[in-house]
Amino acid sequence: MKLLTFAIPCYNSEAYMRNCIDSLLPGGEDVEILIIDDGSKDETARIADEYQEKYPTIVRAIHQENGGHGAAVNAGIANATGLYFKVVDSDDWVKESAYQKILETLRELVGGEETLDMLISNFVYEKVGEKHNKVMRYRHALPEGTLFTWKDVHHFFKGQYILMHSVIYRTRILRECGLKLPEHTFYVDNIYVFEPLPYVKNMYYLDVNFYRYFIGRADQSVNEEIMISRIDQQIKVNKLMVDYYVENKSRICQDRKCRNYMTNYLEIITTISTVLSVKSGTEENLKKRVELWKYIKNKDVALFLKLRYGILCGSTNLPGRGGRKISVNGYRLAQKVFKFN
Repeated sequence: MKLLTFAIPCYNSEAYMRNCIDSLLPGGEDVEILIIDDGSKDETARIADEYQEKYPTIVRAIHQENGGHGAAVNAGIANATGLYFKVVDSDDWVKESAYQKILETLRELVGGEETLDMLISNFVYEKVGEKHNKVMRYRHALPEGTLFTWKDVHHFFKGQYILMHSVIYRTRILRECGLKLPEHTFYVDNIYVFEPLPYVKNMYYLDVNFYRYFIGRADQSVNEEIMISRIDQQIKVNKLMVDYYVENKSRICQDRKCRNYMTNYLEIITTISTVLSVKSGTEENLKKRVELWKYIKNKDVALFLKLRYGILCGSTNLPGRGGRKISVNGYRLAQKVFKFN
């Protein structure tokens, strides 16, 4: 059995996938690299097969009909043989020195008295045109260099949360929680991180800048204009996260800090949905914003009140044209601070 499985969802990724794969190969026989060709129309499939032929004990090429990022991640989880699992998008990569520390830490923790469920590390925004790249760290929020549980978690700043880029899950956790991402839907990486959290008991934070998150291509799904054009999918993911929270509330509420973290995560996602609806400037999308908040209220009034009057949602969901202007300005300030989009 492999120590760590990497899943690389690929769709028309011929221009950059080699850089991603090459950054993972130094893991050697400890790792399994699943290249999931999601119905690509370029040379992606051929490149995947080329790596499988060259590294047959490390790389496996999986070809499937196009189902979107979620379908590719689902295929990765279904085919993984590693004890641990990580998604690396095909235009991203990892830093080798940090990578070796990750593997060393996993080796040390496997076989210990307590089972590690989630390893967290830093990620770096490799943003086009930026001289200084923003690093997402968790030093103040998480204990370093030791196994810990939710009760040991400290305060997360508003706007700070654990993304797909920063997390490695135990593969069995992903299967036990029944995670199945929706197909043909963008922004499902939020669901990927969110749903397993109530099943996580033991965590470990390694303060290394492991994952390099490339951002700035005009065609990226996180480009703001593209996000606005796909607001329906952002709202769909938002609603699915609300559904999961409400339907699994009894399990989530078993641990106060887990519940608080998941509520804060929902507030961030709902803020993004709200502000993008406003920034679009269309009456149609403003109606979608209203409908989203009605949906949350109908699902769970207590959750609605917590989100609606939270610091982020409360300041970005102000009434009237003037309120909408303040909301957009607040969002722009957050963009500068957190370097997203």
